[in-house]
Amino acid sequence: MQASDIMTTKVVTVSADLKVDEIARVLLEKGISAVPVIDDNGTVLGIVSEGDLLRRHENQTEKRHSSWLSLFTSSEDEAREYSKTHGRTAAQVMTDNIVSVSEDTTVGDIAQLLEKRRIKRVPVLRDGKLVGIVSRANLLHGLAASKSSGPAAPSVDDRQLRKNILAKLEHENWISHGALNVIVTSGNVELWGWVNSEDERKALLIAVETVDGVASVEDHLGMVAPWVQGA
Repeated sequence: MQASDIMTTKVVTVSADLKVDEIARVLLEKGISAVPVIDDNGTVLGIVSEGDLLRRHENQTEKRHSSWLSLFTSSEDEAREYSKTHGRTAAQVMTDNIVSVSEDTTVGDIAQLLEKRRIKRVPVLRDGKLVGIVSRANLLHGLAASKSSGPAAPSVDDRQLRKNILAKLEHENWISHGALNVIVTSGNVELWGWVNSEDERKALLIAVETVDGVASVEDHLGMVAPWVQGA
C-alpha cells in the first residue's frame, strides 16, 4: 500500500493569518487534531496541532520554568515557546519544520518516518502542493483492511474506485467531519471517520454503495458525542 491508498484527501486547511481561537474552533467542529497552514498557491507553510495550542498565555497554561531549570534552556527554545504561548495567528504558532511524503511513498516508509520524527501525521504533496494527509489513524485503517490475508497492494481498479468515491463525497456539503477515510480492497470499501448523526451515517453508506464498482461497504464510522458537537 502507498500513501495514495490510505490518505485523507478532503483536508481541512487554514490560512497563515487565521486567529488561534478560530483555529481551535475549526479543530473542534471538524473533529480533527491538526490542520495544515497553506498559502494562496496551496503550498504548505506548516501545521497547527492541538499540541501547539495546548499551552496558552491567556488560559494561564503556559510552562513555568524554575530559575535553575532556565539555566539549561537555550534562548532559542524560550523564544519558540513564547511564540507558541503568545502568538495570535497560525503563522505565529504553527510548526514549520515539517516533513512530507509523496503519493507513492509506501506505508512502511511512512510508519518509520512518523516513529523516527515522533510526529502523528504527515502531509502528502504532489508538485509541492497539498493533496492529502496521512495520520497514524490512516495507517491503522490500512492495517485493519489487510486482515489476515496480509497487506496486499490495491489493484489499479481499486485505486480508481477510491478516486471515484472520494470525488463523489467531495461535493456533498452534509458531510460534517474532515477526517473521513476510504479504504478499497478488491472492490470492498471500508469507511472510517466520524458522523454527527445516524442520518449522516445512512447518507454516507448510500452515497458509497451507489458508486459503480463497489462490491460491499463496511461501516467503521464512529458517532461524535453531542458535547463535542456543541463545543
